[in-house]
Amino acid sequence: MVKIEEAIQQKEFKDPYNKLVVNLLYTHSYLVTAQASLFKPKDLSPEQYNVLRILRGQNGKPLTVSSIQDRMLNKMSNASRLVEKLKNKGMVKREECPADRRQVDIVITEKGLSVLNELEKQVEEFNQQIVNLNTQEVNELNDLLDKLRG
Repeated sequence: MVKIEEAIQQKEFKDPYNKLVVNLLYTHSYLVTAQASLFKPKDLSPEQYNVLRILRGQNGKPLTVSSIQDRMLNKMSNASRLVEKLKNKGMVKREECPADRRQVDIVITEKGLSVLNELEKQVEEFNQQIVNLNTQEVNELNDLLDKLRG
């Protein structure tokens, strides 16, 4: 186990709250970097994978780009750009909404579903390998993170 002080070569922190925030940011970066290597063979970014999962959860019902943006893990992501890249890869379709021609509906394609299905087992194994905690610790940490966000 590498402590945060070793990982970023810092002897001490101003206070435990500062250490926690730095630790969370560092851990986020660590997870995203590791995830990116998992998705790279499928020519996906973690953000594109997130969009596909959001759309799969709709069970064929379309979503607007703004609805996708609202559900994304990284709110700073440009959902329009991500959708366009996924469209160019044939993983999503953009369709004019029949009820409101100004609105564009996004749906996942069979190719998008197929890619998610191919990745599902790998993601499950990845999550269990990268999280060096037992089930009880995972549940405790989930509870603490929910509490942290208030």
